[in-house]
Amino acid sequence: MDERDWLILKVLFEKQNITKTAQSLYISQPSLTKRIQHIENEFQVSIINRGAKGIQFTPQGEYLVKSAEDMLTRLQKMKENVLNMEREVSGTLRLGVSNYIARYKLAPLLKWFQEQYPNVNYKVTTGWSHDIVNMVYHRDVHIGIVRGDYQWSDSRCLLFEENISVASKEPFALDDLPSMPRINYETDTLLKTVIDQWWNRTFSQAPLIGMEVDKGITCKEMVINGLGYGILPSALIEEQKDVHSIPLKDENGAPLIRKTWMFYHEDTAEVKMVREFVRFVEKLDFTQIH
Repeated sequence: MDERDWLILKVLFEKQNITKTAQSLYISQPSLTKRIQHIENEFQVSIINRGAKGIQFTPQGEYLVKSAEDMLTRLQKMKENVLNMEREVSGTLRLGVSNYIARYKLAPLLKWFQEQYPNVNYKVTTGWSHDIVNMVYHRDVHIGIVRGDYQWSDSRCLLFEENISVASKEPFALDDLPSMPRINYETDTLLKTVIDQWWNRTFSQAPLIGMEVDKGITCKEMVINGLGYGILPSALIEEQKDVHSIPLKDENGAPLIRKTWMFYHEDTAEVKMVREFVRFVEKLDFTQIH
């Protein structure tokens, strides 16, 4: 068993499909099948059962998958420790980044960091913040940048704060909202909960949903074009001079705030490249990154 075999087991369990696993690992399906047979011969067990509905892992196969995850983590740690012995800051930095940060902040951030540390490579995964938190927790990434106050017991750094605001192309008052078309969008559970709680405290009727879209950025574009109002983090609309906005407040009159955090494990920062990236990010003013 080598690193490639452990990776095959991990990805195969995630995909539950031979063809998709082969595509993900950039190998041919016959080659993948041959490697699976090699693993089964080595351990003298069946790893998977093939059926009309796809593949199913045997108990022995599931055990090997768990071992694969442990082995890959140990191998990655060994590589990082070896690189850490060098004086040079180098290696592959694995980042998990929320969709908004990836779209608006990440490219200039990595450009500036690379100017100082040109021998660092990057593997970036983007997605919803709750998924990024899980990736950091399971050490699939070194560092996560997430939006919202997720529970995190290890090291973290507050990057910036923003108001949650109602935005519309035309002037409006908050009392007008129940009769105005609202543009809803998919977002993480934390932000949706904050918005729903505010609405339920403020109004007795449900919002008038005029449109459903995929992301906050799409909602912003619809607002700009006068198709309705949106309830958005202020970072999305602060540059739009022709959009009217009103920051929301909680029951005590305090602004509703959304925070953006950097999460990481304290022991992960013992790796030089991770430590230098953390120090670099801590010094930045994220509100000035465009």
